[in-house]
Amino acid sequence: MSTVNGTPLTRHGSRVPATPTRPASAKAMPAAAPRPVRTRPTATARPTVTPAPTIATMIICLPDALPAQALTSHQLDTHFNVTGTLTPQFWAVPQLRVWQRQQLIGLRKGRPAPCAGGPVRLLDLHGMRHAAALGAGIRYQIWQQIVHGTRAATPWPLIETRHLTDPDRYPLDTAIADFHAQPRVHAMRLHAAAAPGPGQPSVGELEMYQAGQMAYQHYRAASAVAGDAMLTADGRKLAPESDALAHRITYLEQALAHLDTLDPDQRLLSVAL
Repeated sequence: MSTVNGTPLTRHGSRVPATPTRPASAKAMPAAAPRPVRTRPTATARPTVTPAPTIATMIICLPDALPAQALTSHQLDTHFNVTGTLTPQFWAVPQLRVWQRQQLIGLRKGRPAPCAGGPVRLLDLHGMRHAAALGAGIRYQIWQQIVHGTRAATPWPLIETRHLTDPDRYPLDTAIADFHAQPRVHAMRLHAAAAPGPGQPSVGELEMYQAGQMAYQHYRAASAVAGDAMLTADGRKLAPESDALAHRITYLEQALAHLDTLDPDQRLLSVAL
C-alpha cells in the first residue's frame, strides 16, 4: 500500500573555508585558534499517536453464575461496565427445538432466526460465517467495478494517524481533504451517492477491499461472529489497537482462537455500543 505521508529529507553539507596560499617568507606565523563550530539543535521526533478503534459491536462471554434475568440493556453497565443495547447479531441453529427457545436471548422470528445470544451449541456460528463470506464476495465484485482504473488509495487510519501525531502541522480539515481527494475514494463515494442503501461498499473498509477478494471474505466472515471487541468470561477485553487492517486482523485471530476454546454451554451475548 502506498503512503503519502513522506518525511522530507534534509541534506547536511559542510562549509570548508579555502586555505590561503602562504607567502614565501622565512618566518612562520603561529597557527590561528580554531573557530567554535555552531551546531543546530536536533528536532525531537514526535511519538506516533494511534487513533482509537471503532467499536460498534461487542461480544460478551457470560459468566456461568449470571442469571438470564440479569441480561437486560440497563444492567449491562452494572455487570460488565458496558453501555449499550442487546442486538440480534447471532443466528439460532436451524434444528432449534421448542424447549430450547427459552435458552436464547432476544430470539426473533425468521429463517434464520436472529437472536442476541445464548449457548454456543444453539448458535449457528458456522452458518453466519458462511453467509457473511458469500455476501462479502458479491460486494467485492461490485467494488472492483466501481474502482476499476483507479490506483490504490491511502486508507483513512494512516491519514488520521499522521494528523493525531502532529495536529498543528497537519490539521484535521487537511487530513479529511487529502483522503477525499483520492480518485479511488471519489469513485466509491460517487457510487454510494448514486446507489444508496445497505450492503454497498464503504470507504471505511477501503483497506480491507484493497487486500484482495479472499482476504476481504475472510475478514467479513470472522467479524460476523467476533464483532469489533470481545469480553471474556474472566473479564479480559480483546479489541483491536486501531482501525488499521493489521490491528483488526490481530484482534480477529485472538477472538476466533478464544471462541474455539469455549464449552458448548458457554453463553454469548451481542451488544451494540
